[in-house]
Amino acid sequence: MTIQTFPMPDVGEGLTEAEILTWHVAVGDTLTVNQIMVEIETAKAAVELPSPYAGVVHALLVEPGVTVDVGTPIISIDTDPGGAEIPTSAPSSAADEAGAKICEMTADGRIATLVGYVSAGPATTRRARKTAAASKVDVPATGVQQPGIQQTPEVAALTPAAAPSTRPSAPKASPPVRKLAKELGVQLTDVNPARADGVISRAEIEQAAAGSLPASDSPSYDTQQSHPRPAGRTGGSQAADRERREPIKGIRKMTAQAMVASAFTAPHVTEFLTLDVTEMMQLRDRLRRRPEFADVKLGPLAFAAWAVCLASRRTPEINSVWDGNAGEIVFRNYVNLGIAAATPRGLIVPVINDADQLDLRGIAVALGALTETARAGRTSPAEMTGGTFTITNVGVFGVDTGTPIINPGESAILALGSIKDAPWVVEGHLAVRKVCQLSLSFDHRVIDGQQGSQFLADVGALLADPAMSLVFG
Repeated sequence: MTIQTFPMPDVGEGLTEAEILTWHVAVGDTLTVNQIMVEIETAKAAVELPSPYAGVVHALLVEPGVTVDVGTPIISIDTDPGGAEIPTSAPSSAADEAGAKICEMTADGRIATLVGYVSAGPATTRRARKTAAASKVDVPATGVQQPGIQQTPEVAALTPAAAPSTRPSAPKASPPVRKLAKELGVQLTDVNPARADGVISRAEIEQAAAGSLPASDSPSYDTQQSHPRPAGRTGGSQAADRERREPIKGIRKMTAQAMVASAFTAPHVTEFLTLDVTEMMQLRDRLRRRPEFADVKLGPLAFAAWAVCLASRRTPEINSVWDGNAGEIVFRNYVNLGIAAATPRGLIVPVINDADQLDLRGIAVALGALTETARAGRTSPAEMTGGTFTITNVGVFGVDTGTPIINPGESAILALGSIKDAPWVVEGHLAVRKVCQLSLSFDHRVIDGQQGSQFLADVGALLADPAMSLVFG
């Protein structure tokens, strides 16, 4: 028996912790190298972690729903299940460091992770999901069994005896089922799964909701334990169902921090422009009938992205950023275009790198791939970094316009409103046209009013008359 422990890896971008979403393996399962074993959620994205070892799962050290720091052991794997004893681990030699496998210790006491090395010091305490079924859990580096964590008899024999705990094990459910339970106000601990492995199904959540939801449409949430009802309140369970609470974490936590930092650091100016995009929509219809666009979803967002890339050539300040630490303004000679996307886990901004090097079709293809990945929840942290300008398409929600907040590390953001039929004066005559509103927020430290206005006018001209692209070449 040879036990290898896998710590929570550093997935990059300065993230220091992650939440265990779902284990795809159980104690006793056979693992192969690169087999997906767990899904975690960082402050930016959900990520699937592959196994660096082949062997048998020896213990799951962290239960789903618990947030742990980078470097904390989360699983142990027996890479020699036919062996008779657990050998004492020895650090790798300095010569082996360059080729160290994930979780191997180097000569200077570091552990190799997915993207670098972390300290091999004691595991730190991590914060757990604040629900009735989970409380703060401390997992020391010795691997002592914790409530609700799977462990084999061999590990139990090696650890000191502990006082029995009455804390129930965490309920098992996939992320979509957990999300459904939240929406319907069902406590997972109140559901008795029928499956042998104890995993709660969607049907069981729906059945529980059908038997317990009040007559109103508001989702329920059990607040009686942590938030007692004031004396004199009446109304039974309906009074307790007037509120629900969710922990601030993951993408929502990161978004809040970024937006507050941006709003109170960069002096925002927002300008608006209403324009007739009838010719753009007619061009879109003609292009859709061409074979080059037969398999491409060509929408107004693609035209807006294309117009932003062209207009930024005449106003390079739009694509620059204020570097206060260096006392410089950094001008980028490229456009990494961020596209704000709403996902089940919150707002994310994946990036199309070097979008200015793409033509209209190339941008449309990139947008399609970006959208598909975001909806599947598979956008990686690396795909959301390095943006220089962002577009948010509020028009898909039927909204006319807005005052968007600049994404940190950038100096401007464009909001694309809905396209609607509206009265418009054409050559002195009133007509019904396709009308759209644009709004541009920009950092007034970097971009003057004249520059912001010129850029917005250029984008509007390109959308109103796509033939204007001939003068931006």
